[in-house]
Amino acid sequence: MRLNLIIPIAVIVLLGLLGSVYVVREGQTALVLNLGRVARTDIGPGLHFKVPLIETARVFDRRFYASEFSPERYLTSERKDVSVDFVAIGLISDVADFYRATGGEMEVANDRLAPIIKDSMRNEINARTLQQLVSGERAEIIARQLEGVNEAAATLGMRVIDIRLKQIDLPTDSDVIAQVYDRMRAERRQVASRLRAEGEEQARIIRAQADRERTVLVAEAERDAQKLRGEGDAEATRIYGEAAQRDPAFYAFQRSLEAYRASFADGNGVIVLERDDPFLQYLRSDR
Repeated sequence: MRLNLIIPIAVIVLLGLLGSVYVVREGQTALVLNLGRVARTDIGPGLHFKVPLIETARVFDRRFYASEFSPERYLTSERKDVSVDFVAIGLISDVADFYRATGGEMEVANDRLAPIIKDSMRNEINARTLQQLVSGERAEIIARQLEGVNEAAATLGMRVIDIRLKQIDLPTDSDVIAQVYDRMRAERRQVASRLRAEGEEQARIIRAQADRERTVLVAEAERDAQKLRGEGDAEATRIYGEAAQRDPAFYAFQRSLEAYRASFADGNGVIVLERDDPFLQYLRSDR
């Protein structure tokens, strides 16, 4: 009979001990509820005790976590429709407020945090052009919104450390893509026209330089040719003069042969002269 009493009592004591002990691991925090009301909060890592059946312990992770949200569509300052995909990195800053606001459910916290971030991002994106959104100004966009986001997130017992824009897309059901492509084609045509204009200008410069160099070369060649012709004529005159001085008769004969050659070069020349014209003196048979 005594053994039958000891065993149930031991079981009850063991269950009471197990129900009064809970463990908080590193990187976690806990709160204790006394009949559903928050009794103790911000309990650090270690082995802790609570009143069985009356108190309940809830353990939460206080490390950084990343919450992904569904892509949101915004309008830029140019009234361009864009789809922005982003992720928020945050942590639980006040476990009591977090429990009161969300019941300790992270999904509920994400559902309430999403509109806060999306509305804040909308104000910033609406004030910027599409080019500014994709040109590397994302860090500036986030920095301007974190303070306002955290003021609202504090009511949830949370703090947002960073917001990362994962992707900025152009919705396929809008005309933004066609407009972007048209602008890209216009920019490419503008660049091509500029390059063609620069090429034509360079071609004109090269042609002008080549024409100038050709004119200079032709002038120098003509100058050298005239110089050489003048020197040749002078040398020929000197040679003729020396020949005339050595043998005047032979010189006269040579000059007459050159005159005959020039006069009858084409074979069809006709010359009408007097019979005793000096020009014919070497064509007479008695000579």
